[in-house]
Amino acid sequence: MRIACLGGGPAGLYFAISMKLRDPAHEVVVIERNRANDTFGWGVVLSDEALENLEANDAESARSIRDHFAYWDDIAVIHDGVRTVSGGHGFAGIGRKQMLIILQQRARELGVDLRFETEFRSAEDYRQDYDLVVACDGINSRVRNEYAEIFRPDVDLRQAKFIWLGTHQKFDDAFTFIFEKTEHGWLWAHVYQFDADTATFIVECQQDTWDRWGFEAMSKEEIVETCRKIFARHLDGQALISNAAHLRGSAVWMNFPRVICEKWHHENVVLMGDAAATAHFSIGSGTRLAFESAISLAGYLHSEATMEAAFERYQDERRLEVLRLQSAARNSLEWFEQVERYLHLDPVQFNYSLLTRSQRISHENLRLRDPQWLESAERWFQCSAGVAEDAPVRAPMFTPFRLRGMDLANRIVVSPMAQYKAVDGTPTDWHFVHYAERAKGGAGLVYTEMTCVSPEGRITPGCPGLYAPEHEAAWRRLVDFVHAETDAKICCQIGHSGRKGSTNIGWEGMDKPLASGNWDLISASAIPWSGENAVPREASRQDLDRIKAEFVESTRMAERAGFDMIELHAAHGYLLSSFISPLSNAREDDYGGSFENRMRWPLEVLRAIRDAWPADRPLSVRISANDWVGERGVTPDEAVQIAKAFSEAGADLIDVSAGQTSTEAKPVYGRMFQTPFSDRIRNEAGLATMAVGNIYEADHANSILMAGRADLVAVGRPHLADPYWVLREAAKIGDRSQDWPLPYLAGRDQAWRLADREAEAIRA
Repeated sequence: MRIACLGGGPAGLYFAISMKLRDPAHEVVVIERNRANDTFGWGVVLSDEALENLEANDAESARSIRDHFAYWDDIAVIHDGVRTVSGGHGFAGIGRKQMLIILQQRARELGVDLRFETEFRSAEDYRQDYDLVVACDGINSRVRNEYAEIFRPDVDLRQAKFIWLGTHQKFDDAFTFIFEKTEHGWLWAHVYQFDADTATFIVECQQDTWDRWGFEAMSKEEIVETCRKIFARHLDGQALISNAAHLRGSAVWMNFPRVICEKWHHENVVLMGDAAATAHFSIGSGTRLAFESAISLAGYLHSEATMEAAFERYQDERRLEVLRLQSAARNSLEWFEQVERYLHLDPVQFNYSLLTRSQRISHENLRLRDPQWLESAERWFQCSAGVAEDAPVRAPMFTPFRLRGMDLANRIVVSPMAQYKAVDGTPTDWHFVHYAERAKGGAGLVYTEMTCVSPEGRITPGCPGLYAPEHEAAWRRLVDFVHAETDAKICCQIGHSGRKGSTNIGWEGMDKPLASGNWDLISASAIPWSGENAVPREASRQDLDRIKAEFVESTRMAERAGFDMIELHAAHGYLLSSFISPLSNAREDDYGGSFENRMRWPLEVLRAIRDAWPADRPLSVRISANDWVGERGVTPDEAVQIAKAFSEAGADLIDVSAGQTSTEAKPVYGRMFQTPFSDRIRNEAGLATMAVGNIYEADHANSILMAGRADLVAVGRPHLADPYWVLREAAKIGDRSQDWPLPYLAGRDQAWRLADREAEAIRA
């Protein structure tokens, strides 16, 4: 094949090498507009895994790269005057210039034609002269722009400003993050050694900090000197250096563009490296993406029957891997964009939050990397909750938590999950067994499903209530058992279905209206849930007063039934939620329009039930923190204000869910996908929160809690599959302090033995 690589960076050079290794008969030319020794970065970071991939593809170039690596195992975080170090991270750095020299030399050895200081023409011209044209022309790819209608790039220019600098100060013992507070705001640096004399020093800050410093009006020299002064105490008299000779003034600062293309190939043109997709420098994976894409495409071109088949496989497999990596990179870059949210944290927790920011490193993964540091962090966490310093160290999920006068043995909550088994609102033996089993299963707190304040407030005919004496008696029976036989506390979630009422039980058609026997619906406005559901009546002032009184009466019943806590359900499109979301509230009175008006009635209800509920018992509110419809609905920004308003009205905890408020919603799913909303509310508003949503491992719960992203963790569907999820997860992670019901001790001992055996097999 005759192959033209448009761009002489790591992607183009390594693809050329990979093709020649597979078939020396290929004619490969690399065309690069810059000189051979030009480079606009400082160092490149690769993980141990990336190095192994290079070794398998081309041992010779990998050996040369390894010979020039600066290795480190530790990450150091300097925050609030404290330097925290953890180990076991396994990274290596090399100068970008040195890497290019190695790759250029290897390419020449293999017969690649390298043409530097050559401006390439339109890709359309090269398509006629070459069998294959590889567009590896970087983040501002001309080729990608030339075929934009085909490749359909999505370019997201991120918020933070950054500048890529270097220094001769030594940082050879750890990859270092430095956070400095200045009179104009916070700046931070990502620093790592890449040869014996030089370290990369990337300075980053928020736009408003950048504006207050006046960087826009500074010369390049003034910018570099200002950065040096800000970080002077970490530089030991050394300068900061810019190698961006081609840029002037504030142009040396950049905003990172997150790039992903819908399609990666057209005819005989294919995208590679930053031209196809970018990964933020905070996880150091841009060069790794380039290398692995080069290896993959070269392999597919030699294994697939046609070029088109090779391209399709390359796009399908690499794009999926890139999306995974970009997801981690997005988590990481958003953490840095929002880092001022976390700078109040204790240095221990701040360090943990930074290390786990991308969600690629989890709690137990940190234990593998540096067990001593993690144990010290776990001890700090439980001591901060009032546990004695000499107590055995346990994972964060087993740390106690106090809300008002309620003490929880641990931080795991059984989520409210509808059972649809009530008869005329009365809980049955199904509910008794269901909740009793989960209370025995080790959770600190068990929630009831939404318990309705009136017959018309039910979602389905199978939903339980708290509006009749027989309901109170049935719940009392359950609560008495939980208190007598377990260490768990129990919370009654109360709510009103609003426009989502009078529907089938879950397995007979979720949110579909009943075939017969429907009841009248009420909502903030006369807007139906969907085209199939009945149009609700807009609630009058009299309706609002009556329903508020029903909430108060249910609250009093919950007190008499002995519940430890109540939660007001103001999420998921039910009645209170329909007032909060502008998608369902089109009122023109004092209860519609502005944020304050939309919150007015939900806050009236909360205050009323707070007044009716004993002062020593906690009250929480469940909210939908995102309508998932963009700016037309509730956004995560507004969710912070919603949470603050409920807190000021008497809520002790914000149960942070999302969505289920509109049929137009387009949620973004994934593990722990709703936790960022809890994180934001907790750390921006300073409120106690509970995280929910696709949390299914102890590792997830411990990571969320230790990083300060929530105070409690609700686990739902795993508890449907296993009432003893907490006990099993405790056994799995080696916790031997979790209490089991006394009749089950023989089962506990076996579970511990099996867990120990499995752990030994993994270590072996």
